[in-house]
Amino acid sequence: MPILNFIGKEKIFDLQIPDKNLRLVYNFGTDSENKIIHGDNLIVMKNLLRDYRNKIKCIYIDPPYNTGNENWIYYDKFERDRWLFMMYPRLQLMRELLSDDGSIWISIDDKEQAHLRMICDEIFGEDNFVVNVIWEKKYSPQNDSKYLSDSHDFILVYARNKKLWRPNLLPRTAEMNARYKNPDDDPRGDWLPSDLSVRTYSESYDYEITSPTGKKFAPPKFRVWQTSRENMQKLIDDNRIWFGVNGNSRPVLKRFLSEVKQGMVAKTIWFRDEVGDNQEAARELKSFGFGKNFATPKPTRLIKKILRLSTDKDSLILDAFAGSGSTAHAVIDLNREDHGTRKFILIESEKYCESITAERVKKISGSFSFLEIGI
Repeated sequence: MPILNFIGKEKIFDLQIPDKNLRLVYNFGTDSENKIIHGDNLIVMKNLLRDYRNKIKCIYIDPPYNTGNENWIYYDKFERDRWLFMMYPRLQLMRELLSDDGSIWISIDDKEQAHLRMICDEIFGEDNFVVNVIWEKKYSPQNDSKYLSDSHDFILVYARNKKLWRPNLLPRTAEMNARYKNPDDDPRGDWLPSDLSVRTYSESYDYEITSPTGKKFAPPKFRVWQTSRENMQKLIDDNRIWFGVNGNSRPVLKRFLSEVKQGMVAKTIWFRDEVGDNQEAARELKSFGFGKNFATPKPTRLIKKILRLSTDKDSLILDAFAGSGSTAHAVIDLNREDHGTRKFILIESEKYCESITAERVKKISGSFSFLEIGI
């Protein structure tokens, strides 16, 4: 496996991370695991290991992209070696915090995506790489772009142990279910017509099917039926083959809604109409009275999709670059939708931790209290 070297890498392994009390903790109550912690995430995560090693089901982070843009609310201009030196030990700690069946989801753009992939391969193991999701972050093109107008970010996904981790199915949509009909009043319910033929040739699958009216149907050109003559007759006897209203149309297989997966496998391209974009996220922040504090915030719908795929109803979620608090917002919203009890831990080092991050969560939850405690 290729190894990425950078200035200072050898010093990371001797890095002494202090144990100390954390300055500010926002907590739902002394018996709750929901926390917003104000502090350096390197120090915070080292301290969290005492109680949370191998207990975090999902980690989502939106770290600095190393864009060179100094107008951001936090410093986002690292030379590449410095950026890698900053990310590497934090990712090591995140791996220790993840449960054996947990996963980490990392937002990033083109500038550091390849380098991030290499250090994640080294830390999590290249066999635990899951996928690189493409998220459509904006719609309108930038006509002042020097080259091409970028319209997407990446979400890099790794499992703690890919042999144990599996994504959840996403809920089926009303639009998907609406495709199923029941024109013959089958007692098994709505169904969808499906092609009966396949390309792979087998002589025993090359035969004619006779409809109830006596009309014969050969397979389409260069194709054969998908099962043997004997099995086809069983399907016909079970009323699983449809020959049309008049019984003389080309046969199709009836696939019943009640027998399909009650969910759908996620794709690797996520469009803005499904999960929102930067503009939607900015509107969310504005609705809380925070204005344009963040240039490229993440929409709640995006993080909710990540949580649907990666968590159970009682999972613990960590966001070590909490920013405006979108992850907590997504956790609270999703719990309300599916009656879950997911918990979150947010870490934010910047001064706006209290004025924006915690304030947003207070407004969403309606009952967020401040405690000064140590971990």
